[in-house]
Amino acid sequence: MSSAKKNAERLIKKYPNRRLYDTQTSSYITLTDVKQLVLDNEEFTVVDAKSTEDLTRSILLQIILEEEANGAPMFSSVVLSQIIRYYGHAMQGMMGSYLEKNVQAFTDIQRKFTTGAVGAVEGKPFSPEMWTQFMNVQGPMMQGMMNNYIDQSKSLFVQMQEQMQNQSKSLFGAFPFVPVPPADDKK
Repeated sequence: MSSAKKNAERLIKKYPNRRLYDTQTSSYITLTDVKQLVLDNEEFTVVDAKSTEDLTRSILLQIILEEEANGAPMFSSVVLSQIIRYYGHAMQGMMGSYLEKNVQAFTDIQRKFTTGAVGAVEGKPFSPEMWTQFMNVQGPMMQGMMNNYIDQSKSLFVQMQEQMQNQSKSLFGAFPFVPVPPADDKK
């Protein structure tokens, strides 16, 4: 990251009393204010006021936790359990990248819809209310597109796993591994 971009990035300091201080506005802010920065696509970094440790991810996770607790959650318990299972797994890095790319693809699809001809209704910007109306009409079509994308993505992921397995077999196939007999638990 260039130093010019780093300087333009908003700095928020988190103090031991759990308060967040926005150095740009010289005022204390709440998690709701930080959420608004995210919604406004503002670049920011949250650091511990004492140690300068980067706490941005932790604050973003806290916002997600609050959002999940209030209203309609985005993630089911099954999905959360599956995500947790990937921590410490050999595929953890790949799973993170996979999820990031899928969220970006979904964002790109949404952006195309909102900036296309549909977004130019009567010269007004595409508001959240207009998006809701659009989705009520186009929901089944959008769901079909997303299902097709997910199916393709799943196929690619399975192919990638198969390729990795084949590469592992060819890499380690030359080694004469001797099967280890099961341990006798009788003592």
